[in-house]
Amino acid sequence: MALFHRLASYLQDPEKVAHFQRLCGVEALPDWRSGSLEEAQEKKRSEVFLVNGSSPVPQADGEGDGRRRLRGALDAGEKGDGWHSNSMKNGVVSGEACVAESQQGPQQEGKKQSWSAKKQPRRNSLVGESVCQAFRIHSHFLYYLFTLGTELGNELFYILFFPFCIWNVDAWIGRRVIIIWVWVMYLGQCTKDIIRWPRPASPPVVKLEVFYNSEYSMPSTHAMAGTAIPLTLLLLSYGRWQYPVLYGLVLAVCWCLLVCFSRVYMGMHSILDVIAGFFYAILILAVFLPVVDLVDSFNLTFKYAPLIIISLHLALGIFSFTLDTWSTSRGDTAQILGCGAGVACGSHVNYLLKFVSDPSPEALPFTVPSLTVTALGKCMLRLLIGVVILLLTKTAMKKVTIPLACKIFCIPCNDVRQARQRMEVELPYRYFTYGMVGFMLIFVIPSLFRVMGLS
Repeated sequence: MALFHRLASYLQDPEKVAHFQRLCGVEALPDWRSGSLEEAQEKKRSEVFLVNGSSPVPQADGEGDGRRRLRGALDAGEKGDGWHSNSMKNGVVSGEACVAESQQGPQQEGKKQSWSAKKQPRRNSLVGESVCQAFRIHSHFLYYLFTLGTELGNELFYILFFPFCIWNVDAWIGRRVIIIWVWVMYLGQCTKDIIRWPRPASPPVVKLEVFYNSEYSMPSTHAMAGTAIPLTLLLLSYGRWQYPVLYGLVLAVCWCLLVCFSRVYMGMHSILDVIAGFFYAILILAVFLPVVDLVDSFNLTFKYAPLIIISLHLALGIFSFTLDTWSTSRGDTAQILGCGAGVACGSHVNYLLKFVSDPSPEALPFTVPSLTVTALGKCMLRLLIGVVILLLTKTAMKKVTIPLACKIFCIPCNDVRQARQRMEVELPYRYFTYGMVGFMLIFVIPSLFRVMGLS
């Protein structure tokens, strides 16, 4: 037991994350480590800063450092001496100030620093986190490679991958992958809010991404999704499609490793978080993959399936909102559940209208069709038209659901950021918006393709 504890402590050490970052060419500049507000303000005039960072000390009450930092940032404007209106107490200036300063620097300084990374990490508009760390990127190849890896667990990837799989490859596999994905992500997000381990301390870690920094760390849901999705694709397609299994296995392993290493590189997870996420996903797959056919059959054929699915997913969303105080993970959980419910209900409607036609066992395995210009053109056209419709649906639902929820629950909607931190607004907005996106994905848009002759 003592050996296990020492191993866990070793793998959770933020210094190991910082060491991996240094090996990959991420250099933390000395002024960032000083922790002095006056020194940081003096140094920032001559350095190129990038938006990023977090509070270095996890809080004793178990609250994530992102949430504590958010509250500190909101209080900073009310402080007196020793506080900068756009600064954190540890002396790291805000992203807006950093960007302004970097734009005002002389051209010669810009040329001298041209080898340094000058990327502005994607921020979450809900929390407004924008803390600046000075760092340099010595290997742009690794930076962009691991940025790609971390995007394999973000919404942009999902809104491209799931439509491509369902519209252009195999809807049978797509439905089942989404079922597994929903359970993996839901259990992962809830486990985070139960364990409540903070992100790796910064410093020594350099945060190259701050979008999910207000969430807890254990386990890594990126690692869970990056493990579950490729393995599910491999296991479901084996025997259904005729292709070299070795190619699929290599793709699944590379996909998984890229996502897992990217989370350590970005400074968002310790090594222990990633390993735990990997094995947690394997455990969930071992439990749910054998029954995924039964779940999909229930979604398609049971008379009251839509009512049960909507109620169950909504209840699970309400439960997840009670696990902890507000964070972006709550909205993400409702979003995932809503998408799963929408896809399940759309699949049920497809079955009722006899749009679902699973092949007989004699027709298996499928052979990969030859790629022609016409087939490629239809594939790209379906993806382009469909994704545009999904984005328009998401935008329209957001415009309707947020003001409607605010009106129903008598919540002021002049500050959307504050309103969305209320469960009464965030849960219905995310759930019904992405529920409609899922319904459009599996039923409405494929029906439109049939009318247009693109199916």
